[in-house]
Amino acid sequence: MPSLDTNVLVRWLTNDDVDQVARIRELFTASAGQAEAFYVPVTVTLEIEWVLRSRYKFNRQEIVTALTALLETRELSFEAEGAVERALHLYREHGGDFADCLHVGQSGAAGRAPLLTFDQRASRLPGAQNLDPQLK
Repeated sequence: MPSLDTNVLVRWLTNDDVDQVARIRELFTASAGQAEAFYVPVTVTLEIEWVLRSRYKFNRQEIVTALTALLETRELSFEAEGAVERALHLYREHGGDFADCLHVGQSGAAGRAPLLTFDQRASRLPGAQNLDPQLK
């Protein structure tokens, strides 16, 4: 199956363009029964959060709800799904930037934790460590 871009999934979530949402429904209906799902690159997941936050003014809980709904959509297969799930947990429970949460999630999934950083806020996340000796 092909991959889906950010704008397709944002349209699906926001339902703000009737014609485009109808086309997405057609795609999902046509894919029913296929062995594979549409692929969602991790970079698309990161961009979805950014678009929902900056363009649509979604708050943290709305973003978590939206991304969780996508993860639960059977027509979609996410790159680094475990890392995305971990990132959503960190984002919901510990705050910080979603990008930092995703970096920590991917580092952990790769067995390469902790994520070493100079970013004070990111270093507060479980699975991250601050390299600034003045802040230890």
